[in-house]
Amino acid sequence: MMIKEFFENKVKEAVKKASLDGKLTGLCDVELSFMCETPKNLEFGDYAINVASLSRYAKMAPPLIANILAEYIEKENFDINIINGFINFKLQEKFLFNILDEILEKKENFGKIDLGKGKKVNIEYVSANPTGPFHIGHGRWAAIGSALAEIMKYTGYDVFQEFYINDAGNQIQRLAKSLELRVKELQGDVIDWESEENKDLYRGEYLIPCAKKYIQDNKGLSYADFAKQDMLNLQKELLKKFKTDFDLFFSETTLYKDGEVEKCVNALKNSGKLYEKDGAIWFKSTDYTDSQDRVLKKSDGTNTYLTADIAYHKNKLDRGFDLLINIWGADHHGYIPRMKAAIDALGYDSRKLEVLLGQLVNIIENGEAVRMGKRKKMVTLDELVDEVGVDATRYWMLMRSIDTTLDFDVELAKTKSDQNPVFYAQYAHARCASILRKAVEEKIDIETKEKSPAFMKEDELDELLKTHKISKLYENDEKANSATKKLILKLEEFKAAIEAASRLRAPYMICKYIQELAYDLHHFYNFARVLTDDVELSKMRLLIIYAVKVILAQAFNLIRIEAPDRM
Repeated sequence: MMIKEFFENKVKEAVKKASLDGKLTGLCDVELSFMCETPKNLEFGDYAINVASLSRYAKMAPPLIANILAEYIEKENFDINIINGFINFKLQEKFLFNILDEILEKKENFGKIDLGKGKKVNIEYVSANPTGPFHIGHGRWAAIGSALAEIMKYTGYDVFQEFYINDAGNQIQRLAKSLELRVKELQGDVIDWESEENKDLYRGEYLIPCAKKYIQDNKGLSYADFAKQDMLNLQKELLKKFKTDFDLFFSETTLYKDGEVEKCVNALKNSGKLYEKDGAIWFKSTDYTDSQDRVLKKSDGTNTYLTADIAYHKNKLDRGFDLLINIWGADHHGYIPRMKAAIDALGYDSRKLEVLLGQLVNIIENGEAVRMGKRKKMVTLDELVDEVGVDATRYWMLMRSIDTTLDFDVELAKTKSDQNPVFYAQYAHARCASILRKAVEEKIDIETKEKSPAFMKEDELDELLKTHKISKLYENDEKANSATKKLILKLEEFKAAIEAASRLRAPYMICKYIQELAYDLHHFYNFARVLTDDVELSKMRLLIIYAVKVILAQAFNLIRIEAPDRM
């Protein structure tokens, strides 16, 4: 249980007991809801709950209510202080010891909760056309989708990650024609790429290596199949490099081959949700929440993109998923109501579909956003990864909420300084590892080169980390004591960060937590020397350092970046 939830429950229990004893009236049928917060003045306490909302029911002044409730709260390693209508809770050393104990006992399982209750979740993201390299926006969806999958697994969901290959549209024919011309070009033909016939083809140089492979060994495949397979292989290689693993790459063409598109259209027809107009087949999506009806089959007999997409969502629901989460670009906003309408029309529950809409990524150079088309270097995700690294790219892509535009400062992302968020975060883990190493290393005097024994032997440190028995938390230094408490409480907040990130589908909250924990660690390090002549105090601080290392490593693991021991 989280600390804030713990104190909220304490106050709720006190209200019930006081009501039963007749000390408070008018509260029997009231739905109790309290918010535990951190007081602005920490001298009052570490946490506080305002009970003023009870006044209208109990017909009492808030301070009187707070004092009555305080009598019914059993103090478990904390003190109570009443200020006006606030019940303030001051934590004792034992309370903080218990937090450390729980972290060191559970380690990588600290913060795990069964929020999902085993629900089967399909997270579909990236889903790029297999017509070329990923753009930078795809990198943002890849980072967010893969991190969200890890977070939801950690909180009790049965997660399945899926990539939908849009390989049944006209873009594949354009890709085939583009490859064919690149092959002819390599064989000596002169191609007019600016001609009316060719101007809408894919003219990127990325197809030249593909054309060379086709000439060398096309394996009897058509230009379309060869190009599609080659592009998809390149995309899969980059995804693997980018630490993004899918359980299934689902091909749109299989929906047609297996007759699922036709069956889906017939199901909508049988439900009375289709009609014909101007030679086209329309879906009555306005019967639900859509602003207008949508065409499923055009007058020329070809299907729209929506038709296959409806069949695809039906396929996912038929596979037994309790929840479908799609990560789409913000330009797909209008697509949501028509897809939900189709799900309802087919007899499913559209509440099973959640769509996360993501804003674009701006590349920042010299403090200004640079239009991708104007930048001579680095236009694709693989080039960005090569320039700044996988970890930096992932972390920057995850730092902001998906519904806000992300400014990616390339030069800052490459720097080894506290101004670079990912360096600052990873350095915190490396600092913890360094302190633990120094605890068992011989000390060498820089001037005399004389050696002195290590603070403790390796087996002693192992035993300390295993038993985590400590008897002392504070010293005669208020700044050090304050930094110690702040750091321990920040460690406990990992529970709340995990729960919120999962419930709100917001991986950026893990990055926010990592930055705050790193800050509190560095602050602690500046005011509280770890290895001192006070053995018991030093042991306690080593345990805190180890706990920080454990939590940082787990947080990094959830967003799939490295937790370095040295930097």
